[in-house]
This record gives sequence, structure tokens and C-alpha cells, in this order.
Amino acid sequence: MTTEAIVHGVEWTVKELFVYPNEFIYWSIQIVMYPYMTGLVAGAFVLSSLYHVFGQKDLKEIAQFSLVFSLALLPVAALPLLLHLQQPMRAMEPLLTPHFTSAIAAFGIVFTAYGLIVVSEIWFVYRKYFVEQVHELKGKSGLVNFFRLNVYRILTMGSFDISEEALRVDKKAAKILAAVGIPVACFLHGYAGFIFGSVKANALWMSPLMPVIFIMSAVVSGIALCMLTYIGIMEWQAFWRRRRGGAIEASAIKGAETDIIDKSAKYLIGFLIAAISLELLDLIFRGYTAMKSWDILRSVMYGKDFINIFVLQYTLGNLVPFVLLILPGRTMKRTVLALLLVLFGVFMMRWNVVIGGQAFSLSFSGYMHYHIPVIPHSLETFKEGVFGALTVIATPFVLFWMINKFVPSLERDQE
Repeated sequence: MTTEAIVHGVEWTVKELFVYPNEFIYWSIQIVMYPYMTGLVAGAFVLSSLYHVFGQKDLKEIAQFSLVFSLALLPVAALPLLLHLQQPMRAMEPLLTPHFTSAIAAFGIVFTAYGLIVVSEIWFVYRKYFVEQVHELKGKSGLVNFFRLNVYRILTMGSFDISEEALRVDKKAAKILAAVGIPVACFLHGYAGFIFGSVKANALWMSPLMPVIFIMSAVVSGIALCMLTYIGIMEWQAFWRRRRGGAIEASAIKGAETDIIDKSAKYLIGFLIAAISLELLDLIFRGYTAMKSWDILRSVMYGKDFINIFVLQYTLGNLVPFVLLILPGRTMKRTVLALLLVLFGVFMMRWNVVIGGQAFSLSFSGYMHYHIPVIPHSLETFKEGVFGALTVIATPFVLFWMINKFVPSLERDQE
């Protein structure tokens, strides 16, 4: 085990000047993807809560979509850790033996609690649909109908009452769960920032603002991904409706889509302003306090990683999309470009925290550079390379496609 710990990271670490022999970039792309994916989970749930908790009825359609999409993102939040582990068979231990003696161990409690909240809320929101599907599929022949009938019978959990009083109880329960789920979702991602912020040995990570910055950027990325995915799905539906001759339905979809996106963009702008302000406040605070490690940090931030931090993250990932969103006459294409840049900016923030935090040696006299494996030549370089990251990114969309077969998150007539 000691040998594996030493050689892990050799293939993608390039050293410069004086670096200790046992220092490598141990946390690679999968540890960048880990807080990125958990942030998407939290952000998607916050967007869904704008309707279920705060009563923003104009956002009902995208809120219900975001709730189901949050469930699809949830299992993927732990996937990067599973791919990164040298001992993946021990991955279930934080879930089976949860406790609060460490931030990692607390993951079991938070992850399980959040998963139960999301599943329960989805059940209350779509219970009427499950019951209606059972009644509709009864008496229909065919193996597929038989399979779907039994799946919906299981999903009803024996509750077939769809009277007005029962539906009012369902709606109230969903609202309570959504309200409870907001702090749990924020804590789910905030503790990832807490893990980095509590590492006293690393000057770049140690900051009390780190959990708050992670939470705020998580909400930004989650809202942006839900909006982008929603636009893609609705445009695809409109395209097929036009192909089939349904011009009226397609134009109706287009109009509703634009109205919902415009309203969602207002909330995105607000959270984006808060996220940018916190990140700049943290940057100013570090420069003002100028601790003994500031010299090496300054050389990394304003020298080695200047392009990554100030050009890619702050300018291209924060400033440009902010300008694109606030300028009048915003079109759908411009909105899509802004959303893509927002997601890129949050990813670069995670990259600069995880990779940038390991860019300097603890000797304060050397640097390490991470060269991400592009063409895998082993299982290790696959998991810790481009293809491993693409696997993580693609998985939630596959899960959402499967879940949406039974939970129609984009049907307009769904109450």
C-alpha cells in the first residue's frame, strides 16, 4: 500500500525547482469533478425549491424538471471519489458507518438524508401520476405494459387515494420536504468546501470563506446546468414536433421556454453576483493579510496560474457571461453561450482550488504542474484522465433519461 501511495501521481506530475521527493499531484481531475458534481446537485435542488417553497409559479415546469434532474445527479456526486479511490471496495464505509468525527465521515449522513428527501419529495409530487398510470395500464396486454404496470404499482406504495384532500396533503408534504432540503443540499456541498478550508497545511485552501464560496458557486452551476439542459430538451421536442407537422405545439413550447428561461436567468444573475463578490473578497483578504506563505501564493496566482485564474475563471467564466446576461435584447443563443461559460467558470474555480492548491511545494521553493492524461494507456490514466471525467459528466444524463421514462418531469399538464 505504501508503494501505491508513492507512485500515485507520477504519470501526470511535472516538478520544477526544489520539490520534496514524496510530493506529487495526488488529487487529480476526479477530485476536481467531485465538488463540481456535488455543486450541481445542490444548485438543481435550490432551483426546484423556488417553486415548491417560495411559490414562484412561473418556474413550475423547470422546477419539477430540476427536482428530477437533481435525483439523477445525486449518485454521480460520489462517482468521482469511487473512481479515484485506490481501494474502491471500501467506498461504502462512510455510508454504512456514518459519524461526525470527520468531514468525510459525515458524508454518509448528509448524502443519505438528502437522497431520502429528494426521493420522498418526488414521490409526493408525482404520486397522482403513478396512480393514474396504474389505472390506465390495467387490462392492457403486452410484456412492456405488464412491466410498467408493476413498476407503477411499486411506486404508488399502496397509496391510491387521489382525492382533493389527499392531493393537498401531498402538496404540503412536498413543500415541507423542499424547505428542509435546502439547508441539507447546501450542507452537502458546503462540507466539500469545509474539507479544503480546514486543511491548515495548505495556504491556498485554508480560508473560512471556502465553504460559503463553494455553496454559492454550486447554486450558480446547478441553475446554469438545469437551464441549459432544459433548453436543449425543449428545443429537441420542438424540432420533432415541427418534423411531424405540429407547428402550433412547437411555437407554444418555444414561447413557454423563453419565458421560463428569462425568469430563471434573473435568479442566476443574483447568485452569480454573490459568488463573484465572495471570490473577490477572499482574494483581497489573502493579499491584505499577507501571511508568510503569501510570497509563494502570489507567485502561483499572479504567475504560474495567472491564465487559469484571471483569464479563464474570472474573465471568461464570470465577467463575460455576466455581461451577456445583463445586456438588453438577450437572445436564446446568447443565453446558451452565457450558461456554457458559467459552467466553465465554476469548473475552473474547482480546478484552481484543487490543482492550484497542489501547484506549490511545501518547501515553498518549488512548483508542480498537472498534465491531465488524454490518451489512457492504463486503468489509472483512464480514471484520472479526460475519459474518466467525460464518464462522470455523461452519467447523470443517462440516469435522467431512465428516470424520466417513469417520472415525466417535462409534461406540462402534470400537477
